[in-house]
Amino acid sequence: MISLRERKNVRGRPLLRISWFCVALVAVFSMSANLEADTRRKQSDVPVLPMGPEDDYIPGKGMPYAMDWNRWVWHNLADPVSLDNFIPTALSGGTTTTYLDTREAFSAPLANLDPSRLRSFAFGRHLFRRNWVIAPASVESLDGLGPTFNRVSCSGCHLKDGRGRPPKSAEEPMKSMLVRLSVPGNGPNGGPLPHPIYGSQLQDKGILGVPKEGRATIRYRDIKGVFTDGQPYSLRVPIYEFTELNHGPLGKDTMYSPRVAPATHGLGLLEAIEEEVIEARADPDDLNGDGISGRINRVWDPVTKHSALGRFGWKANVANLYLQVAFAAVGDMGITTSLFPSQNCPPAQTACALAPDGGVPELDDQRLQKLVLYARSLAVPARRNVEDPTVRRGEALFASAGCAGCHIPSLITGTITALPELANQNIHPYTDLLLHDMGAGLADGRPDFQASGQEWRTPPLWGIGLVSRVNLHRFFLHDGRARGLMEAILWHGGEAETAREVVRAMPAVDRDALTTFLKSL
Repeated sequence: MISLRERKNVRGRPLLRISWFCVALVAVFSMSANLEADTRRKQSDVPVLPMGPEDDYIPGKGMPYAMDWNRWVWHNLADPVSLDNFIPTALSGGTTTTYLDTREAFSAPLANLDPSRLRSFAFGRHLFRRNWVIAPASVESLDGLGPTFNRVSCSGCHLKDGRGRPPKSAEEPMKSMLVRLSVPGNGPNGGPLPHPIYGSQLQDKGILGVPKEGRATIRYRDIKGVFTDGQPYSLRVPIYEFTELNHGPLGKDTMYSPRVAPATHGLGLLEAIEEEVIEARADPDDLNGDGISGRINRVWDPVTKHSALGRFGWKANVANLYLQVAFAAVGDMGITTSLFPSQNCPPAQTACALAPDGGVPELDDQRLQKLVLYARSLAVPARRNVEDPTVRRGEALFASAGCAGCHIPSLITGTITALPELANQNIHPYTDLLLHDMGAGLADGRPDFQASGQEWRTPPLWGIGLVSRVNLHRFFLHDGRARGLMEAILWHGGEAETAREVVRAMPAVDRDALTTFLKSL
């Protein structure tokens, strides 16, 4: 028999179950609503473009740039990560930093890019990736390639906005590398004096009916060395040969400088550093006696018609990104602009001078400005593993070895910048943007404005740990001779010789910690 009390309990159990079910149902709906709200919030942070009639896909005409951009965004930025999740030292580009650490890590826009600039950024990205064609062509806005050239697109050298590499063999052509040329003397504005027959850059391609200028090949000679602890290492010395020269030999007095394409992320932030900040770190006479004598390269600005502080290029030979983009367009692809309206056709190259062009200019000012905006707006990826003990020890070793004397960890951008998003940013580029004598081993023997044949600009290190992921190689220095970060360090000479010897004397465990730190950048 069931007691009266037990019957009451039994009757209450269904009610209790219903109550718990209702509570659970409310919780599920609440979680669902929160998840939906969170999803909407995240999607509102995704930098997609609203599509208009001009963005409609027309079969046979290729994907519209806005559609292509939105597809890239949903593949890479569909689940945004708040920068609040990162500790400040991980934000290499301040509030402009991107959280991406994939193969697309160098291709994201500034995290704080104003939405009103997003369409121009996407169009600049489209121009950066599109192949130029020979004129005349059905697409007049993209014709004018050559007559002589190195690549058919910006991304041909800067694959995924990243770093180029030297050829893997003598048979492979230079795909993301080129060779600058000059002869002794100064040009009209104090820059290098172009080769009288081949100009300022060896063009290894030509359009139909126009011969290429020639070809450069590389072979290597190994030199052996030993760390203080007895571990051996080898460095490879590049040896260059010039063949298939269609306008005669270069001549014994020709100076040449091979250069791999540098990565393009963070350029807007470097441009936003005030000149006074860079000048304050210059010490050309080494008055402080630390063995480091960073110098400014004063270069010619064809827009202002005055000399200016150089900050871009391997020898800091370009003053700003507007000039950098226009120089690259005409120098690498033969695409003229209002700034550089003449083709790369030295007097001896008659077929080049007679070749058709795509009008003057081939890249109009409006599209040039969008390319410049794109270059200014590429974000720097965040650091990884910042609090890892090995990374932190490597960072301390980097400083104690003297590496931070040139690779300055932190700088602050100015208040008046080309884009307001770049202003007042606490950034960590690991560069001083100054020229330093790196010794005879790295010398190209080719002066560039005030930069000597042994001087190079301190390259920024941010993103260097992602080069192998983005560009699928581990070649470093201006010509890609170093097959890893430690080899790059061991090539340092001149002002950096003391720091190099400190590293060479480190035990293996410390050397590993140092490179682990560099891979976190």
